[in-house]
Order: sequence, then C-alpha cells, then structure tokens
Amino acid sequence: MPFEMFDRSKLILKPLEEREHDLDLSVMMDINQKPALLHDEKIDIIVEKIKQAKKKNATVMMMMGAHVIRAGCTPWLIRLMEEGYITHFALNGAGSIHDFEFAMIGATTESVAKYISEGQFGLWKESGFINDYVNEGVSNGLGYGEALGKAIEENNFKYKKYSLLAAGYRMQIPVTVHVGIGLDFIHQHANCDGGAIGLGSYRDFLIYAKSIQNLENGVFLNFGSAVTGPEVYLKALSMARNTAHQKNEKIAHFTTAVFDLLEIEQNTNDTPKKSDPRYYFRPWKTILARTVADGGHGYYIQGTHDLTVSTMAYQLLGGSK
Repeated sequence: MPFEMFDRSKLILKPLEEREHDLDLSVMMDINQKPALLHDEKIDIIVEKIKQAKKKNATVMMMMGAHVIRAGCTPWLIRLMEEGYITHFALNGAGSIHDFEFAMIGATTESVAKYISEGQFGLWKESGFINDYVNEGVSNGLGYGEALGKAIEENNFKYKKYSLLAAGYRMQIPVTVHVGIGLDFIHQHANCDGGAIGLGSYRDFLIYAKSIQNLENGVFLNFGSAVTGPEVYLKALSMARNTAHQKNEKIAHFTTAVFDLLEIEQNTNDTPKKSDPRYYFRPWKTILARTVADGGHGYYIQGTHDLTVSTMAYQLLGGSK
C-alpha cells in the first residue's frame, strides 16, 4: 500500500491583502539617479569582460538568489537586458515568487517568524496563482520562467514594469527558473502540480544549458546563490563541454564572478582545503576555481546586492566612477 499523504484540501488560504508585507515598491532603485558605488577594481575588469563578450556575441549569464529581487535591483537588470549586456537571467523559485508578487500587488515578503507560528506561512491565495500560470504555460510547451513572464505581461499586472520575468518575455531573452520541489511556499497549495513544475523547470534547465554552450569568451555571474547557482551551472557546463569536445572545440576561455557577502581574503582561484569550512561555500570552489582552471579566470566581489548590481550596471551603461 502507498504511504499516506498530506491532505492539502484541509489548508486555509487567506487573501494577500491580509498579509503584512515586509517590502514594497519603495525598495526599487531609481536608474535615473547615480547610485552609491562600490570601488573595486575587479568590477572594472568584469565590466570590460562583459563588453568584450557582447562584441563577440558570447553568452553573458547572470544567476541570482531571491535577495537580488528583494533588494530592488530589477530596474537595473531590465535596463541591462534592454541594452544587450546580459543575454540570460536565471532565478531560483523564490526569486520568481518575489518578482511575481511585486508585479501583481507592488509588495512582497512576509515575516517567517510570525506566520510560521500561526501556521499561515506561504498560504496566500493570490501567490498560488503562480501554480495555475505555470500549469497552463507548461501545457502549451513553455518553460517555467517564460510561462510566468507571459502571464504577468499578458494579464497586464499593475506593476509589471518592475518584473524581470515579464521583460524577458517581451524581449524574448531567457529568464529561467530553477526549482527544487518543496523549497517554495507555493508547493504547499492544493493547485500545485509537481509534474508541471518539474517539466517546466527542466525545460528551463535545458534552455540554460543551451546558453552555456555559447560561454566561450563569455561571462558567468552569480549573485548570492550559494547552492542552486553553482550546482545548476556545474551540470550545464559539463553537458556543454561534452558536446564541444565531440567537435574538437573547447569551452574554457571565459570569465566568472561571484558577488556575495562572505569575507574571502585569499586567492579564490585556488580551491580551499577541505579542512577549511569555506570549502563548503560552493560558489568558491565551483565557480571561481574548478570550472575556470583550463583557461578562464574567476573574481570574487564582496558587497550587498543593491551596491554591487547597481555599480556594475551603472558602469556598463556608461556612468562615470
């Protein structure tokens, strides 16, 4: 006999208007104003590498954790998309939820401490619409990210101008979403179809791997994704190199950069020893060391996302230091 499963029909979903939101559109950065700048020569190098990659039509991919969206960086990201500096954005599931909620109601984020105590964390009716839109889009052959971007754009969400997913759909630039089942609160909802989520996110993984096939002379950026970012990148790069080697080609000469909060003072191009707890900080050993060992170079930049994203974008778009 199969094991007994949780009955989701017993859950009570409340409307989002009853949720206390921790963030609203006031966090969105104004790209018409000069931002506070992080003075780090490594950012200058990365900016130049991105410009070179653009000239060579190579992939410039930006993978990010959800806090980049929460920090209000989306206006800068959309501008970089419009100007052709970033050719592929990749999010985790939480990032897509924050993007969706900002676009729909102009607010996002709840107090986990408050709502987990009440047994209400993540159980908000309108957020669960994501499941419906993904189900519909995937049934029509789309990946997870394009399905959500299409829904936000075509349903004219009130604040869609702040949606990276919608911008990607409009401009037909990939914004892929890489989901782990059970990691996102919309998986609690009764309308969640694990099969559709799995298929949609797997399609996004294959779209991602296709972009990685063009990474030679390109740039891979990872902002604040400690596990999903390096792990998805690692598998996609292996796939891309496998097919490249069959044609006597290489994917080796490219630049990687990790933007995060951890203090790292030593040379990040060497994998830390297993006795060093930072060995388990995957962005270091995977993105900055192992995968660029055959001809590329990795750079680590410490700083908050509002500071690092805006500094990089401002310089790429022609701003003075």
